[in-house]
Amino acid sequence: MTTHIPALTLPQQLFAQPAVAILFPVVLGMGMGFLISPKSIQQGYMALKQPPFRPPPWLFAPVWTLLYGLMGYSAYRAWTIGMSSASPRTLALTLHGATLYTIQLGLNQLFSPLFWYYKKPVAACVDSVALTATIAYLISVWGQVDRMAGWLLAPYLAWMCFASYLSIAIGYLNGWNFEDKIRHEPPTAGSGRTKYVNEKAEGDKSK
Repeated sequence: MTTHIPALTLPQQLFAQPAVAILFPVVLGMGMGFLISPKSIQQGYMALKQPPFRPPPWLFAPVWTLLYGLMGYSAYRAWTIGMSSASPRTLALTLHGATLYTIQLGLNQLFSPLFWYYKKPVAACVDSVALTATIAYLISVWGQVDRMAGWLLAPYLAWMCFASYLSIAIGYLNGWNFEDKIRHEPPTAGSGRTKYVNEKAEGDKSK
């Protein structure tokens, strides 16, 4: 059974035009990043104890830009193909996917404020897991409308699985409390590499 909720669905203009569909999530994501401040996010990220396979802070911006673009193009394909179909089932799946797409975009934008600004790792991790599940559901719905639209969201799902691992692991390693760990000054200059708080501690012990 599919469900379309108009009040929780973006206007059709944000799906129907390719440039608008692609640029909307990119601009939205970049805007949230600038509101939170990329510098403070990178400094906060480096100040927390990190799990294995942590990526460097500079990697997040290009990865998210690519994922937002793929997300927008997927939305455009699913909408234009689905809404031009004569099948009532395909139309219903398209509209249901549009609602899911809007919900996942909202969950996506909630994560950074929860994790970095409000320093609420538990809430942020719940948001991340809910977002990952919503993306998986969206892939299953829009994949029935257009297989390519579903595959375009696959990198996003893979990244969110990894991001959820990072979020939960960082929260656990830091006692689910960031208040006394995130520093506001930049890392020590001239070190030759980026240091995280646990790397610094290990270095201090070796002296």
